[in-house]
Amino acid sequence: MKAATSSKKRILLIDDDQELAELLSEYLSSEGFDLVCCFDGVSGLARAFDDNLDLILLDVMMPGLNGFEVLKALGSQHKTPILMLTAKGDEADRVLGLELGADDYLAKPYNHRELLARIKAILRRIDIAQNNSLSTTVESVNNVTLNHGTRDVFCHQQAVVLTGTEYQILHHLMQHHGQIVSKETLSEKVLDRRLTPFDRSIDMHVSNIRRKLLAYSPVDKLKTIRSAGYIFLSGEAK
Repeated sequence: MKAATSSKKRILLIDDDQELAELLSEYLSSEGFDLVCCFDGVSGLARAFDDNLDLILLDVMMPGLNGFEVLKALGSQHKTPILMLTAKGDEADRVLGLELGADDYLAKPYNHRELLARIKAILRRIDIAQNNSLSTTVESVNNVTLNHGTRDVFCHQQAVVLTGTEYQILHHLMQHHGQIVSKETLSEKVLDRRLTPFDRSIDMHVSNIRRKLLAYSPVDKLKTIRSAGYIFLSGEAK
């Protein structure tokens, strides 16, 4: 993803609710963002490949292509972070969105200040990743290697494609390998928010990381400690 030429962060909203888009455009503009709107999945998908976008807000229910179909079409190589806008209380939509590569989700109807907080949290994670990219630090634990200069991930020397959020979670777990890291800690350190009782974001991101690493590893490198959190194993059991 290339940095936008404007000093304003550029956000793409893909949502068929034109009244909402107008309100959001006014609100986010007042907060220093430039909002670009598409009102159906087809035009939104075409616009989503714009290199000068900093974030995509993607609604689930839309004409033409729905949000999940847009996510599938974008594929795992797409680098712009995506915040899914899901129906209130629809856990299945949230889980599916994260499985397909969304960085986070927010249930409708939402408070504009909550949306702004989610946007800023995601953009902070991207800024941290870009600052890390100035370093050529390579971190390797248990046959998993992170190159912070390129944000490349390798498992047993095979390339693994992670979303930005998955990368940051894996990085945090590897930094504390052999130790239990709680879901609360991961939520605060990576998602930049306190964990709420029914928030499964961390569970789903860790599940995605585990699945992607297992594609190239004979054993699981992540251990779940019930009611406690996760451990990135320091080495394979003998």
